Order: sequence, then structure tokens, then C-alpha cells
Amino acid sequence: MTYAPGPYGYGYAPVPPPPKPGVIPLAPLDLNHVLSGAFGAYRRHWKALFGMAVAAYALAAVVVVGLGAAGWAALSGPWQAMGDTPSTGDADLSDLAPLFVGLAGLWLVTALGVLVATGLLHGAVAVVVQEAVLGRRVGFGAVWRGAWSRLGSVLGTVVLPALAALVPALLFLFGACLMLGAMIASIDASEGNHVDNGAGLALTGLLVLLLSAATMPLALWIWVKFSLAPTAAVVESASALTALRRSAQLVRGSWWRVFGYTLVMALIVGGVSFAVQMAISVVTQASVFAVPLAQHATPGTVFASVATMALTGGLVQLLTQLLLGPLLPLTSGLLYVDQRIRKENLAPVLAATAART
Repeated sequence: MTYAPGPYGYGYAPVPPPPKPGVIPLAPLDLNHVLSGAFGAYRRHWKALFGMAVAAYALAAVVVVGLGAAGWAALSGPWQAMGDTPSTGDADLSDLAPLFVGLAGLWLVTALGVLVATGLLHGAVAVVVQEAVLGRRVGFGAVWRGAWSRLGSVLGTVVLPALAALVPALLFLFGACLMLGAMIASIDASEGNHVDNGAGLALTGLLVLLLSAATMPLALWIWVKFSLAPTAAVVESASALTALRRSAQLVRGSWWRVFGYTLVMALIVGGVSFAVQMAISVVTQASVFAVPLAQHATPGTVFASVATMALTGGLVQLLTQLLLGPLLPLTSGLLYVDQRIRKENLAPVLAATAART
């Protein structure tokens, strides 16, 4: 038995703290360790993370603009023909088919672009977490190569939670459209233009909205259950299905803790983003509308002021997303490490690896 002198004599030697070669101690983590580790990893590797966020969303923008321009060129002929056709007063729904196809294609291309950007960002964060836990630094080139090499697997892990979140969103949109149609039918009925008052349509829309609300908890459960999969896909070089199974295995029995830690970081990110956008919005409105209101305002000056405010707000929102976007994946990456420390005794392996470097 080891004894050590204390302030009042002799006693048991205090337990030594766990090693901390990087941003977190190599022991089971509490909320403070996860949050401070996420911010610490971001502070040490902000250039690589911010650069990856810019590169990922720029690549997504190129994909969206390129495919959108190709779609516009393919559909501009039918749209022009429809516009040149003289109106007879009888609109046919089939005439609007090119418009619906174009909007659906634009939405699909945008969703694919955002998905690719999300996959690259998650892969980059996983590479950074792997090195930051060991106290090693990594440059932008290494982060880019690591994220790009595992992009396919990471995208596979991102698709399932994205689809789960998409179901309640689409149900809500469909229900809102049905309720809007019921309102229009009710107005027509009150004016004597239509017999049906839209009660059946309103009831169907209400049921769809209730179904949307009922699917939200399931979508949230799926999202948390597989939130560690992108990190597993990179760190363990696992396929998408293997990474999803690994995430489900690691989260089992700790769903509420993983959800709670992630929710705290989401509230921090959302609060900072909202505060910054509100501050910029107030300053922008005060500065933009000061000159037109102080002088003789014209429709042109008012339009220019509104356009300037909207453009500034959009740029600030984009910059905020680029700056704060890596924080949530960083939290999930550290929770992956934490769960492996708790369930697989990963701490000694990490300590030995850090000691060799």
C-alpha cells in the first residue's frame, strides 16, 4: 500500500489525473470535457476546419449552379413555347409540367449539393478529432485528403438520418398545402363559386400535420442513434453500413446522454448564430434606411436599400454557418471517443499511441 504525506500527517496517495495529451483527458468525459474539447479542437485547427467548410460549400455551390444551368438550358425551350402560346382562358395543368419539373430538379440538385458539402465537413471533422485527441496537429492538405478518401462512406452514413428528418418535413409541407387548399375552397364556397367548402380537405390536411408531428420523435431517435457513424467511417475506415452499426452499438444505453450533450452544443451554436444575425440585422437596417428616410425616398432607393439589407443578411448567415458549422460534428466526434473509452477501454490505447508520437 502506498502512502504519501498529507496536510495533517500520512494518508493514501491521491489518484493521479488521467493523461491529457490533446484536447480531452483520456477518461470518461462529462459535459464540460466534451464542450471544452470541441472548442479547444476548433481553436487549434480552425484554419483547416474553416478552410474545409469554405471548400465544401463552394464545391456544393459549383455543383448546384452547374447542374441548375444545364437544367435551365434543357427546359428553357418548353417554357418559352408555353409563354409564346396565346392564352385562351382555359389553363391546362399539363402546361405547367415543365415548371414543376424544373423546380423539382432544382430542389434535388440543391439537396445533393448540400449533402456532399455535409459529407466533406463531417469527414474533415473526424480527421481533426482523431489527431486532436492525441495532441497532434494536422494541416489543411491532410484534412482534405482524409475527408475526400472517405467521402463515399461518410455520405452513406449521412443519408439515412437526412431521409429520416426529411419525412416529417415533407409531411408538414403536404399538410400545409392541403390546409391552404381548404382555405381557398372555403373562400370560393362563401362567394358562391364552388359548392364544396373544403371541410374534407381541411380534415385530411390536419391528419397529415398530426402524422408529421408523430414522426418527429422517431426521426430524432434515428438521428441520435446514428450520429456517431461519420466519425466511425473515417477513424475505423468502415463502410457506411458498418459505421451505422457501430454508431448504434456505441449509442445503445447512452441515447439520452448523447442527445443531451449534442442538444447543449446545438443551443450554444443556435444562440450565438441568432445573436450575431440579430445584431447585424439591426445595424444594417439602421445604416441602410438612414439615407433614404432622411432624404426624399423614391421606389428605387427603397428597393436598393431592401436589396442591400437582404444581401448583407444572406452573407452574414452564410459566414456564420461556415464559422459555426464544425462545432456540432466536433461534439459528435468527441462523443464517439468517449463512448469507446467507456465501452471498449480505448484510453490506454490512445495514451500509448500519444506517447509514441
